[in-house]
Amino acid sequence: MVSQPWWDAAVPLFVSIRRLRDRKTLPAARAPWALDSGGFTELSRYGRWMTRESQYVEEVARVAAIGRLAWVAPQDWMCEPWIVRETGLSVAEHQSRTVASFLSLRSALGPLVIPVLQGYGPRDYDRCIELYRDAGVALDREPVVGLGSVCRRSRSREAVALIRYLSDHRLQLHGFGLKGTVIHAAARHLASADSMAWSFAARYEGRDRNSLTEALAWRAAQLA
Repeated sequence: MVSQPWWDAAVPLFVSIRRLRDRKTLPAARAPWALDSGGFTELSRYGRWMTRESQYVEEVARVAAIGRLAWVAPQDWMCEPWIVRETGLSVAEHQSRTVASFLSLRSALGPLVIPVLQGYGPRDYDRCIELYRDAGVALDREPVVGLGSVCRRSRSREAVALIRYLSDHRLQLHGFGLKGTVIHAAARHLASADSMAWSFAARYEGRDRNSLTEALAWRAAQLA
C-alpha cells in the first residue's frame, strides 16, 4: 500500500480520514483501499482523542461512498513511549482503550472495522491479544489484524523481531507505517503493510516527496 490518495493510480491505498474530512466531493476508487483513523496525529498533538466516536462513525459512512473500502482502523491508542508520556496514561490503559474502541466501532460499523494490536515490548502485545480473547474476539479468524506502534521505531531489527515473535499467533497482520527494510525482512509474516518510506527517502535525496512516480517506483521495488 501507498499512503497518498491517488485514486486514479489503480493501486491499493491507505488513506487517513484527516485527508478526506474536508472534501466536499469524493472520488471513485479504482482499487481497494483502507482508512486510517488518524490516531497518531491526534494523540501526539493533543494527548487524547479529539474526534468523537459518533463523528468518526458518520465520517466512515460518508467516505464509504468512494467504493472498494476494504477495512477501517478503530480509534486506537498508540503505545510508543513518547505518546504514552503525552497522554499521561499507561500502556495497559492504552491497550484497554484500543480494544474498547474496536468493540464499540465493530458494533456500529460491522466487520469493516479491524482489530489492532497495541503495545511496545513483545509481552505487551501478548497481553493485548489476551484482552481481545477475553472480549470474545477470535483474532485468528479475522481477515486483517493491525499491528500498531511499529512505525516510529528507530531500529528496523526491533520491528522485524517483533513481527516474527507474533507470527506464532498465525494472524493476518497489517503493518502500519513500516520501513522498506522491515517489509523486506518480515514479508512472509505479513498479510499487508503501508509505508511512507518512499516519501521520506525522496525528501532526503532532494526529490519530490509527494510524487506518484516516486511512490510507484518504491512499491514496485518492494514487490520485486
